[in-house]
Amino acid sequence: MSEFDKIIGYADIKAELIRFCDVIKNFKEYNLLGIEIPRGILLYGEPGIGKTILAKSFIKESEVKSFTIRKDKHSREFVKHIRNTFDKAKKEKCAIVFLDDMDKFANEDEYHKDAEEYVVIQSCIDECKDSNVFVLATANNIYCLPNSLMRAGRFDKVIQMACPSGDDAKRIIKHFLSKKQVLGDIDDISSFLVGHSCAELETVINEAGIYAVFDKRAKIEQRDIIKACMRLIFNAPDSVEYIDSNILKRIAAHEAGHAVISEVLEPGTVNLVSICGYSNTSGGITSVRKPDDYNFNVVAQENEVIRSLGGKAATEIIYGTFDLGCEGDLHKAFDLATTFVDNYCAYGFDAFERGNSSKYLLESKDRKVAKEMDRYYRKSKQIIAENRGFFDAMVQELLEEKTLTKKQIKSIRDSVVIRD
Repeated sequence: MSEFDKIIGYADIKAELIRFCDVIKNFKEYNLLGIEIPRGILLYGEPGIGKTILAKSFIKESEVKSFTIRKDKHSREFVKHIRNTFDKAKKEKCAIVFLDDMDKFANEDEYHKDAEEYVVIQSCIDECKDSNVFVLATANNIYCLPNSLMRAGRFDKVIQMACPSGDDAKRIIKHFLSKKQVLGDIDDISSFLVGHSCAELETVINEAGIYAVFDKRAKIEQRDIIKACMRLIFNAPDSVEYIDSNILKRIAAHEAGHAVISEVLEPGTVNLVSICGYSNTSGGITSVRKPDDYNFNVVAQENEVIRSLGGKAATEIIYGTFDLGCEGDLHKAFDLATTFVDNYCAYGFDAFERGNSSKYLLESKDRKVAKEMDRYYRKSKQIIAENRGFFDAMVQELLEEKTLTKKQIKSIRDSVVIRD
């Protein structure tokens, strides 16, 4: 069994790493064709998504001597440690130098990339050209690293990693849940945990276990995982009982507006909706799953504009006044509509910006964006008005349950007549 088989997901990345492992393990065969051992691979992406685990699997699978470098010394001593480690690696028949969290080696930013630590690493890699030394590195942020360090010949592969999505995310969540005593619908639980790092998922499930044991229960219940998810991922308060009931009703109407529009346009896309908003705010949360092809899906992007306007539309329909909690939604909607008008020329070429555009052109673009926003907003209000039964049921359930999952939302949707 390969070391990589123990890791769920990341099939494409694992395939690349396996090929590089084969070069390291069988470099004599590759040398017959004049192939040299590649200089290195850099894995980067946000914290907690499994970069270090993949790197360690690569080292085990390669079956060669390895040396790990992490920032645990003062700069001058650390620079010396880097040089000494590479010198040791060069003495081996074949070796891997693992630079873990390389972007933490120096306190640099994207405007100051000439830290001594990175200059030394670059120099050491160059000095290993005639040795069978392979460099493996991980980083959260590559923008503070010198471009010269990441070029081919130093790091031949720079691979971006993202949070697990789709089936991979569900498999990872189910893997974590399988290690705990859990009561509840696993698929339903998986739906509102998708899109978060492996580290976050493990922390949420562990926190849920703490709630269960503290309450003297033998198994983790779905409510524990929802509570942990709301607290740790969305930073929501434990209770909203202190919030005035009239404010909660407005929050419920706002979030129901988002959720109803999403479920009418794209059934099954709302993972979770709650009137328990982020701490220190008077708002709620609607978590929506985007399709895998979102960046190439015109309908999905237009639906997001309509959905973003759902909170404002619902507040206007129910209360006959403007919504004080829609500023973020409006920015998102306007940004998308501006992209349609300007970047994609979706509604004609007369508003496309070309360098130093004239005042007339900019005004024309603004008018076109405003016109399209009006159209999307009318669509938002129409969907809510035509699905008032669904909307009212969502509001009522939100006020009673505070947080609704995918399964609960589906149950409400199935109980009413939907008009799309």
